[in-house]
Order: sequence, then structure tokens, then C-alpha cells
Amino acid sequence: MEFTTPVLNYTLLSPILILLGAALITVLVEAFVSKALRPITQLSITLGALVLALVQVWRIRNEQSMTAAMGSVIIDGPAVLMQASILIISIISVFLIADTEHFTALAASLPGSDEERQAVQSGNQVTEVYPLTLFAVSGMLLFPISSDLITLFVALEMLSLPLYLMAGLSRRRRLASQESALKYFLLGAFSSAFFLFGAAFLYGYSASVTFAGIRDAVVGSGGNDVFLLIGISFLSVGLLFKVGAVPFHAWSPDVYQGSPTPVTAFMAAATKVAAFGAMLRIYYTSFANAQWSWTPMLTVIAIVTMVFGSLVAIAQRDVKRMLAYSSIAHAGFLLTGVIALNKAGLEASIFYLFAYGIATVGGFAIVTLVRDAAGEVTDLNRWKGLGKRSPWVATAFAGFLLSFAGIPLTSGFIGKFSIFSAAYESGAKSVVIAGVLSSAIAAFFYIRVIVLMFFTDPVEDGTSVEIPSALTSLSVIFAMIVTIALGVFPAPVLNLISDLATFIR
Repeated sequence: MEFTTPVLNYTLLSPILILLGAALITVLVEAFVSKALRPITQLSITLGALVLALVQVWRIRNEQSMTAAMGSVIIDGPAVLMQASILIISIISVFLIADTEHFTALAASLPGSDEERQAVQSGNQVTEVYPLTLFAVSGMLLFPISSDLITLFVALEMLSLPLYLMAGLSRRRRLASQESALKYFLLGAFSSAFFLFGAAFLYGYSASVTFAGIRDAVVGSGGNDVFLLIGISFLSVGLLFKVGAVPFHAWSPDVYQGSPTPVTAFMAAATKVAAFGAMLRIYYTSFANAQWSWTPMLTVIAIVTMVFGSLVAIAQRDVKRMLAYSSIAHAGFLLTGVIALNKAGLEASIFYLFAYGIATVGGFAIVTLVRDAAGEVTDLNRWKGLGKRSPWVATAFAGFLLSFAGIPLTSGFIGKFSIFSAAYESGAKSVVIAGVLSSAIAAFFYIRVIVLMFFTDPVEDGTSVEIPSALTSLSVIFAMIVTIALGVFPAPVLNLISDLATFIR
């Protein structure tokens, strides 16, 4: 057997390589830089790497390649758009993560132990979160550009493993945070197991692990169709775990609630872009000619996810759990873009992912500001009269909620209109009807929170709104501007997406 020297296009791979290099540097900083200089050094390197990677993504936007890494990745228009979305969301998420108030002083200590108390008294600041973030973003960038099942699995683990650790770093409610980390790990383990089982059957069906090889086998019907059906089913389950679709959402709300809020924002927004990016590539390329086999399954899951997420969110009394079930409902809306299987569906999905991700980070940023002596206040009953305590903070949160509800003049309206139009055009009318009804249900609990903030009197229970730091303010302002701009004048972004959103095969 002859050894083939690998040939890599480092220019096209540079966004991922920049982040991996920066992640290794931040690990060294963690080991050798003094505690006093560590936070600002880590933040500077992390933001610098993310911005530089975004510049590189923009530079390669018109270059397409199926051989950038010996056929393991594909660089095309949708890949560039997904990577840019992930990086922009990651940058504003890092602004939130930079507020070390949210993170434990010593991650390895037992909750309530003398060791933890000493770490808090000494002013320790956990900065391991920065290299973990960079490793996670590296995996997220690789996930939507993978062109074979092995690379896709490596990317899945790259993005997941750091997030398991980040979920357990909360400064307060340490036990709840560690519980959420364990639950997230178990969810990820199930996701990986189903993914690998499906990949094995797809290999048995096509004798290939590449997307192109699987597509050729589907087109030629050269394998056992039972293997194809089992492979698609289990691979889909593995990916549906990552996007939080029903019935694979399981502990997702618990993870959202227990994790540090900046980490929740990062997970809810960036992970969704990466996971749906991979789903769109697989279904639009490898499985496109087997549409008859997976459309009924995804249709049922999309409808159940939209309806379940919207209905259960009504009963939530915790704002983070409400946003978690809202995220589940949005996963159902996004599945309609996969089901559409047309160019309009691809364009709408990419726009929706970016718009939703930005609004999500902004919404969770607001959650970090409502506090009492014990930390964040997430009980909705204690948000009464927030509009009178802090009109600007309440107005910003109301803007993000209206975007989630799909109210006109917000990015959410353009996203939902585009994705439902694409699904209707493809003939998926049942999904569109369920989506419109679910949106109406969801609007109820979003508007209920707005009424609670602006039309009830505040109760003196110790709840207050913290003056945001400069970085948190920047996250909220940027998210608010983008949410309104994409709702009022979406044409430039939609045109850019339309020009680039074509998969190469």
C-alpha cells in the first residue's frame, strides 16, 4: 500500500487554524502568565483570533474548493456564510463571557468547600473559559464544512467537549451548574452514539464515508435500501440531539438553566448555526435523492417540535427555561428550511440562523443584568415592573422577544416569512400551517413577559438592574441594532446570501 502525502490548502483552512493556534497560545498563557495579567491577555488573544478568522473568512468568500483538505472539507458559499455567522455570534458572546462575575473562582473545587472560599477571597478569576471557547468555535467552523462522516464526527466532538466543561463553571448555584454539565455530557454521548451507528449503516450501504460517495450510491440505488433508511434515521437522531428537537430535547432546558448565562447564550446561538449548517449540507447534497425516505420523519418531528416548544414555554416561570423552550420551538421552525429542499429554503435557513443567533445572545445578555444580592434573578414574577426600574433594559429585552415572536420590523419576521415561504413553495403545507399556529401560540408568552415588565408595578423584593459593563453594553447594542436593521432593511444581507448560497457537490 503506497503512502499518499497529504496536500492542504492552508489559505482556505486558515480561519480554523487561526483559532486552534490561538487556543494553544491561551493554554500556555493559562500556565505561565501571572494571575493579574491573565484575564486581559486571554480576552485580547481570544477577540483578536476571532476577528482575524472573520477577516479570513471574508477574504475567501469567492473561492470554492472540494480539495482543501484532501476531500475532507468543502469550501463553498454556504460554508463561508455559516462560518461568518458563527464567528460574529462568538465575538459578541465573548463580550459576555469576559464578565468574570459569572464564573467560579476555582473550577476544580467542591461547591461550598474551604478551598473554594479561599479562592473567592483571594480574588481568583477563572480564565480557562477562553481556550475552551476557542476550541469549541474551531469545531463549530469545521462542522458545516465537513464532507465525510469521519471529519463530521471529529468536528462534533471538538465543539461538544469544551461546552460540557463550560456548562459547569457557574459562580453561583454550583451544584445546579455541575448537574447541567453532566446532563449535557450524557446528551452528547447519546448524540455521538446514534451518529456513529447511523454512519456505520451508511458506510455499509454505500461502501463510502464521503458525502459524494453516499450521494452516488443513493442516485444509483446500488445498496440495500434498509441500510440507507436505518443510516439516515440514526444519523438524523444524532444531529437532532444537537439542535434540541423534540423528542431529543430531553435535558436541554435543564442545561440552559444551570449553565452560566453567557455560556448558555453561546451554546444556544452558535451551536445551532453549526448543527443546522451540517444538517443542511447532508440533506441538500447526500440525501437529496432519497427525499421520499426522510421527509415524512422530519415533517413529523418539525411539527411536534414547534407545537411542543411553544405550548410548554407558556407554563414556564423561569426566564431561562422559557427561552430554552423557545429555542426548541425555533429548532422546529428551522427544520422547515431543511424539509423545503430548495434554494429558497437554504437561503432562508442561513438568514434565520444568523438573525436568531444574534437576538438570542442579546436576550441572554439582558438576563445577566437582572440581579439581587444572591446573583441573577430568573424568576419571571420578580421581573414585574422592570420597565419602570430600567426602561432601556426592558425595552431592549422586549425588542428581542418581539423578534423571537416574528413581529414585523424585526429580523425574526423576515426569517420566519422567508422560511415558511420556501416550505410552502416546496409543497410542505402541513409544516407551514403548524409553524404559523405555533408562532401565534409563542407570541402569547412573549407578549405576556412584555406586559409583565411594562404594565405591572415593581415589587420591592431586592431585585434590581445592574449597570452593564462596557462589553455587555456593546453586546446588547450590537444585537439590538442588527435585529432592527435586518427587520427594516434586510435586502443587503439577503442579496449576499442569495449570491453565495449554493452547495458544490
